[in-house]
Amino acid sequence: MNNVYLAAPFFDDAQKQRIEQVKAALQANPTINSDGIFIPEEHQFEEEPFGSRAWQQYVYASDMRQVHRADVLVAILDYDMTSATNEPDSGTMFEVGAAVAEKTPVLIVQFDADKDLNLMISQGLTAYFDASKDGLAELATYNCDDLRSKPANRPVF
Repeated sequence: MNNVYLAAPFFDDAQKQRIEQVKAALQANPTINSDGIFIPEEHQFEEEPFGSRAWQQYVYASDMRQVHRADVLVAILDYDMTSATNEPDSGTMFEVGAAVAEKTPVLIVQFDADKDLNLMISQGLTAYFDASKDGLAELATYNCDDLRSKPANRPVF
């Protein structure tokens, strides 16, 4: 069973709803440890004031530790669904880059697939899921075992 780091922006209700949809698909996936899905928003350092130096250091260290421990990183790209472009959340992209550097498989979920995917992300990913179609159902059944040896499932743009 694979442990997952679920990277995504969580700054508004729509973003949080997308996280819940992806989490549900992951929990349904028999190759995913449903108790091993790390969502950064659920692990904030509340003992320190939000944004303080101590808070920032703790959150960064905790998130990076979990990225390195994950068997797979799943990232939701959609940050602002009302924008004409698909500029992703910078924190999510940092986490994707950290996973790629560790050679951790990266699964990308995009809810607005009409928007272009950055070439660095498209070339670094292991698999891509278009949530505007049947991507969440595909994610729920995707075999995440031995992803390091699978050829990447890259979208064609």
